[in-house]
Parts: sequence; C-alpha cells; structure tokens
Amino acid sequence: MIEALSQQLALGSLLSELKAQVGDYDLVDHWQQGEFHHDVVVRIPTGTALPGDVLIVATNCNGGVKELLCFGSIPTRGALWHHRCPDNQEFSGELPPLLAAARTVHWFDPCELLKPDARSEYREDARERQPGGGWQMKTGAPAGTSSCGRGGRP
Repeated sequence: MIEALSQQLALGSLLSELKAQVGDYDLVDHWQQGEFHHDVVVRIPTGTALPGDVLIVATNCNGGVKELLCFGSIPTRGALWHHRCPDNQEFSGELPPLLAAARTVHWFDPCELLKPDARSEYREDARERQPGGGWQMKTGAPAGTSSCGRGGRP
C-alpha cells in the first residue's frame, strides 16, 4: 500500500487516497526543517494494509511528496533527522523500527538543505539558522521575504 500511496505526488491527493484506502485518519503534527522540508505526521487506523499506524509524509515547500515512512509509533523529530543525517551532531535519538518506506521522484538528500551554505529564498536580513540546520524566518520578519510556493524546486 505504501508504494501505491507514493504514486500520489502531492500532499492533498495523497491524503485523499489515504482516506479512500483506510478511512478516517488523524493529523498529529507538522514539523518544518528549514524552508523546504515538511514532515506531516499522520495516525491511521490499526489493521489497515500498512504495517504500522503512523505515517510520516515528507514534502517540499509546495506540498510535493518526497518520502513516506511508516512506523508503529511516532518517532521524535530529532530521531527522525538523526536517521536521515547521522553525521549532524545536533540531531539525536533512536528511531522506532521503520516498517515501510517509499521515495518519490521529488526525493533528494534532505541533508543538503541543512548545510550552512544551503540555498535560501529568505532575504539574508530576514532569516536565521534553525537548530540542526536550514533557514527559518526571523520572528517579526516582514511578509513577502520568501518565494516558496511560487515555483521553487525544493
């Protein structure tokens, strides 16, 4: 089932397909790391065709699905990023067993987004480094400082 879900390349269509396949689900959390990576944590009913009841949908800033990860319990954000970028000393934690995974054509190494010289669409005076890497908007930064959602790839 995870491979079938990974054919849905946009978050909206993936969630529609998920609802058609498993019924109701709960949106548990949303984690953003840098400008261009989002993890949407979804709890699905037990006893579906997926091997666990937690699905993490990684997307780019435009809602393009990059990766699906299925677990039996919700991993910590730090453990998930430690799994993805084990050389990044700012992330730590033990990941619960990964029960199923799929990557889409939108996938690329997310560690690239966390480097000090990572591309940013935020103006330099409007951004700050996020713990673990990647850029986030400074508190109080004016609107219109990013073009994410207007055709950017990541």
